Amino acid sequence: MKLEGIINVSGKPGLHKIISKGKNSVIVESLIDKKRMPVYSHINANSLEEIGIYTYKDSIPLADVFTKIAKKTKCSQCISHKENTKDLVDYFREILPEYDEERVYISDIKKVYLWYNVLHSAGLVSLPKKNKKKKEND
Repeated sequence: MKLEGIINVSGKPGLHKIISKGKNSVIVESLIDKKRMPVYSHINANSLEEIGIYTYKDSIPLADVFTKIAKKTKCSQCISHKENTKDLVDYFREILPEYDEERVYISDIKKVYLWYNVLHSAGLVSLPKKNKKKKEND
C-alpha cells in the first residue's frame, strides 16, 4: 500500500493528502471532507510513510501493517477504533503477533484502525499486485 503524500496533522482529525508545497507551508486536503488548508512549518505533521510499529526485533512500516489488515479483511473496513480495549488488542495480535506490547500503546493501536478505515473510505486501500511471470513452453 502506498502512503506517499499522506500525513497526520497534529490537532486536526483524520488524515490529509499533500496537494502542493510552498515556501513555509504545504497545502493539504482532508481525506474525510475534502477541505483544503495550509499547514505551516511550526505545526507538527507526520508522514505515514515514516511511521512504524515496534516489534520485539525491529519496527515494521505502517504500510506493511495496513497491508496485513487489508489481507485479513479482503480490502474492506477493519474493526472500529471505538471498540473495547480487549477486542482491539486481540485483533491487533492476529494482524501483528510480534508487536512489542510494552512500546505499542492502545492509543497507537486505535490510530492504526482509525487511519486504515479513513484510507479505506477514501478508496486508497489495495493489496500489492503480484508480478506473474508467464512460463514459456519450449
